[in-house]
Amino acid sequence: MQKTKLTHKNYTLNGGIYQLKLPLNIETIIPENDSVRLLSQFVEGMDLTDLYSTYERINSLSPRTLLKIVLYSYMNGDYSSRSIEQNCKRDINFMYLLEGCTPPDHATIARFRKIHFAPCSKRILAEVSNTLYDLGEISGETIFIDGTKIEANANKYTFVWKKSVTKNQAKLLIKLAIFVDECEKLYGIEIVHGDTVKIKHIKKLRKKLYAIKETSDIRFVHGIGRRKSLLQKSIETLEGYLSKLKEYNHKLHLCGKRNSYSKTDNDATFMRLKEDAMGNGQLKPAFNLQHGVDSEYITWLTIGPQPTDTTTLIPFLKDAEQHLKFKYKKISADAGYESEENYLYIETNSQTAFIKPANYEVSKTRKYRNDIGKIENMEYDEVSDLYICKNNKKLRADHIIHSKSKTGYVSEKTIYKCECCKGCSYKSECIKR
Repeated sequence: MQKTKLTHKNYTLNGGIYQLKLPLNIETIIPENDSVRLLSQFVEGMDLTDLYSTYERINSLSPRTLLKIVLYSYMNGDYSSRSIEQNCKRDINFMYLLEGCTPPDHATIARFRKIHFAPCSKRILAEVSNTLYDLGEISGETIFIDGTKIEANANKYTFVWKKSVTKNQAKLLIKLAIFVDECEKLYGIEIVHGDTVKIKHIKKLRKKLYAIKETSDIRFVHGIGRRKSLLQKSIETLEGYLSKLKEYNHKLHLCGKRNSYSKTDNDATFMRLKEDAMGNGQLKPAFNLQHGVDSEYITWLTIGPQPTDTTTLIPFLKDAEQHLKFKYKKISADAGYESEENYLYIETNSQTAFIKPANYEVSKTRKYRNDIGKIENMEYDEVSDLYICKNNKKLRADHIIHSKSKTGYVSEKTIYKCECCKGCSYKSECIKR
């Protein structure tokens, strides 16, 4: 029987101590065209005065170095502070950014993002865009705007609706008015001088009831088998009403101009998303992120609670104009941004709009072009301000309708009316019920 003879000895090559090898500098290991070198050089040339102003004292690790680490981690799709801490100890690219400094722990990174980076993130983004403009990487002439809705990390069933809260608050105020009237008759006190019950009357009633409790020396009881006095029931009812009123006021304050918010993430607003697994148009807590692109660079970002893109264009342009040192002359966006208010703002702001009309695809169809009832398919006389239909009858301006949008913009719509449609052979095709 043949036996295998092992000639290789089982021993550790380095004897437990690794051999010191060159190069000692990790910079020589990183390629010359690596993105970490470009990021480091770019951040070094930035003016970070706003970031440094958020510090009262600076520890061993500078804010510039922390910014490099956070940005490079975001570039690689890693957003966890604990993962960033681990990379600073293991990854040579992060060690290159640290420049020999002690790696920060996850608490330092989280504190930097929340306390220092978040308040001046817009100004840092503006500094990046301005630097790209100075280098000639972006044109600064045309910006392409689009939006996306990002679902919040919140429970989708923890919704609070502003309309519902307002309705319940109105019911509670009616109950309070009735309760005040009952207490005035029951305890022989006069609080309201008039027909309107105000909050100051409710507070005055509360003081009166507690004063009656002190003077009459009534003892409040709790538990099963104990009968509460009439005064105790009144005070407990009033306290319950006041607690509920405070809750409603707090919810309305959190809503602000929004129609809803999430209890687990008060900044998130409920809106419809493209990802609808149930196919029932379920509302989910999300944020509306708007980004502007120039020469394949995202030069500006805004995030808001608007469920549609129409009302986000003007705040986006105002915010970009406020922070950037250059002004875009051409605005390009899709049909979701089309509105009279947006067109008027862009025109008055000396800019040119390239926004796709909402009915652009429909207007190219044969059915739309052959519809004689559409005002777009009628001949318009600009001098007399009238339309001429297919039967050569004139449609003159009859009246003007004013409508107000959610943003407060008032639009005018002129209604044109035909002089006489009686006996017209095209009436069935023109007027559709």
